[in-house]
Amino acid sequence: IGNDRARVVMPPNPAYGNSRGEAHGGAIATLLDCALAAAVRSHDPARFGVATIDLTLHYLAPGRGEIVALTVCERRGRSISFARGEVRDSAGTLLAMATGTFKLMERTA
Repeated sequence: IGNDRARVVMPPNPAYGNSRGEAHGGAIATLLDCALAAAVRSHDPARFGVATIDLTLHYLAPGRGEIVALTVCERRGRSISFARGEVRDSAGTLLAMATGTFKLMERTA
């Protein structure tokens, strides 16, 4: 996490799978939400938290094994930020793409 980017890995786990043994769509959505949020607040993670305003996903292929989300913050305003990302499996197959809008919230002590 840094430089407006994040890389988050989801290791293989049957708890994250569907009835066919592939990564469950909900697990992929959660992975992307977390990774996009990390990219958005990568400029100062100790100072800011975020809330998801909007998350749009496109599922392209089923995936198995280790899954990696790569995300980037495209624009950061004073309070609203925009990010995009993708998820690939260990073979490099593109499994999903996402965009998200996030509200930056300064942490309180």
